[in-house]
Amino acid sequence: MISGCSGGGKSTLLEELARRGHAVVREPGRRIIADVRAGRGGALPWADPAGFARHAVAMSVADHEAAQGLTFFDRGVVDAAVALEATAGEPAASLVARYRYDHLFLAPPWPEIYENDADRRHSLDKALADHDRVAAAYRDAGYDAVILPRDTVAARADFVLETLARQRPTDE
Repeated sequence: MISGCSGGGKSTLLEELARRGHAVVREPGRRIIADVRAGRGGALPWADPAGFARHAVAMSVADHEAAQGLTFFDRGVVDAAVALEATAGEPAASLVARYRYDHLFLAPPWPEIYENDADRRHSLDKALADHDRVAAAYRDAGYDAVILPRDTVAARADFVLETLARQRPTDE
């Protein structure tokens, strides 16, 4: 799982991991926005935050259940459940407990690279608040987060792969 602050370089890191041949699952939020724009339904986060979060939960659960082998996720069930709790008051705990990830990498806030775009309309302050909620939810669920370094995309990808290689049990 690669989670953390909006605008912190997660999607770019996933693109690099995919380029290197790894299975990746792109961020549900951006896929939902693309679906809405293509007329396939859904909800936009700036128009219907709770509806958007419900779609993100459903998509994240489906992604989690479909994943096989080593798969890198750009956000997931925990992120979506925390958003749903924040926007609709629906508790996240049962979803967070049910859908676990083997490893967690957190992208820290990185104001120097934060940019708004057509899909990311929220402020850096909102991104920071969301980051704090998501990081707390992972911590409260017992995850041991590995903080991604603020470095080049290639160096970040190397860091992720080297960290996972060190954490794998050896065959003896």
